[in-house]
Amino acid sequence: MNISTPVTLKMGELMSEEDFFQFCQMNDTLEFERDSHGNIILMSPTGSFTGNFNSQVSGKLFIWNENLGQGEIFDSSTGFTLPNGAVRSPDASWIKNERWNLLTDEQKEKFAPICPDFIVEIRSKSDELKYLLEKMEEYIENGTRLAWLIDRLDGKVYIYRSDKSITILDSLQVKLSGENVLPEFFLDLESLIK
Repeated sequence: MNISTPVTLKMGELMSEEDFFQFCQMNDTLEFERDSHGNIILMSPTGSFTGNFNSQVSGKLFIWNENLGQGEIFDSSTGFTLPNGAVRSPDASWIKNERWNLLTDEQKEKFAPICPDFIVEIRSKSDELKYLLEKMEEYIENGTRLAWLIDRLDGKVYIYRSDKSITILDSLQVKLSGENVLPEFFLDLESLIK
């Protein structure tokens, strides 16, 4: 099976933010993102292993958040409008309460105009690494404070921070730290990879 980039519909600036939201609602059985140029990206469903792995990561994040109550957790089907105009849906994300509570109820009902404080992307067999690395940089440039790209295919983890530093771990047998963004959050990847 070839790994390829997602299908991109070269739309340019033909759809407003509201038009794109309505387009996604009318095609709610499909997953879309939109880049900063207005191009629509059709996302393929993940395989079962990746979906299960994603659920486990989100579950660990949910339990941590329930204990501390410092923010809101979002799943992979949640779209966010980033400051550069892109609409992205990370595999898992978290936003600090103070920032989330500044949004209106109407903004929260659509693709909220906010970049998550923390995101996780998990590489599946249909994902091209170059495309995911570009998305990670985009998240950081738009306000994400900590981002993890878990590349289970190549056995690496890419850790991006708001200071633009990047750490690459050449193993999945690691325990990741939420650092100062998610205090006391640790993810033992080795226990999730079976």
